[in-house]
Amino acid sequence: MKIIRVAKLSILIILFFCTESLSRNYQYDSLKIKISQMLIFGIQDVQKVLDADSMLEAYANNHLGGIILFEKNVAKKRSKNHLKVLVDEIQRISKIPSFVAIDEEGGKVNRLKPVYGFHETKSARYLGNLNNLDSTYHYAKLTSDLLKELGININFAPNIDLGINEENFINTAERTFGRDSDKVYFHARNFIKAHEENDIITVLKHFPGHGSSSTDTHKEFTDITESWVVEELYPYHKLIKEEKAYGVMTSHVVNNKIDDKNLPATLSEKVIDKLLREFLDYDGVVFSDDMQMGAITKYYGLDEALSLSINAGVDVLIFSNNQLYKDMVTPDQVINSIEESVRRGEISLLRIEESFRRIQKLKKKIGLIN
Repeated sequence: MKIIRVAKLSILIILFFCTESLSRNYQYDSLKIKISQMLIFGIQDVQKVLDADSMLEAYANNHLGGIILFEKNVAKKRSKNHLKVLVDEIQRISKIPSFVAIDEEGGKVNRLKPVYGFHETKSARYLGNLNNLDSTYHYAKLTSDLLKELGININFAPNIDLGINEENFINTAERTFGRDSDKVYFHARNFIKAHEENDIITVLKHFPGHGSSSTDTHKEFTDITESWVVEELYPYHKLIKEEKAYGVMTSHVVNNKIDDKNLPATLSEKVIDKLLREFLDYDGVVFSDDMQMGAITKYYGLDEALSLSINAGVDVLIFSNNQLYKDMVTPDQVINSIEESVRRGEISLLRIEESFRRIQKLKKKIGLIN
């Protein structure tokens, strides 16, 4: 009897440790899925994708939150058909239905150009100068109808930066509706309305305001401490209050008036958690601007940038991968880095859970998941 009892005890101990091991593995697997949902990656050009693209393969092997499309993903002939096939293929291989994003502000920031057979768009400056809200709605509706047809469900627009510095890259590219915060708000609201009607997520950018900058965050450190004004928050405040802010994109600008640690907004807890979430009462998804822009990569390593941005409150990290091959990062690199930071206690599991909840809620809102 004693032998039987010992044998039973041994079996129970083995089962206990096996269960614990399975539980831990499941927890880590779940963590990996949640981290993966926090990532949007760029893929290679359309020919490579339709042939055999390593990024698309990596995308299929993970549970990535989504992809971002650029002009390089648009075929020169039969553009609409090829793009629709690409988007359908992405959703087909997605283990969890994907965000498919694009920058379609209009004017110069326009991936779906007339040269490829798509409709003509107007820049924010043109529409702001015209100052006819019906016209803004009309052109935005043309765009949202096209995105719906293609299966694209996020537009990283409208740009609600105020046109403070006429010489900066946002103004010279005609990307702002104007200097007046009321005008920017009203035109942005009509832009959003046109996308709402097609269940397409719009993302306000670039928080907390990029319109006064004198340098370009794509290339370098950008300090707006002396040029930024609190009025730049007004369009965000109004649109959040009216529940029209479905997503907010951070900029990589530095503003010592808000964060005295000289951290770019994307990496700043004071900008995202304190100013955006607590002061402006925003509980939606926060998207980073491209994490491979010079204002980040020249001053921060990948691991540090990831930890800082997630702890600051970013929910979705964007890696456009419009880089030389040697400078590209893979989904596995990013996922492993974040996972290790969680295990070391540098990123809390709670922060991952918060982001996952917000992402799932947004996907449910547009019917991507049940």
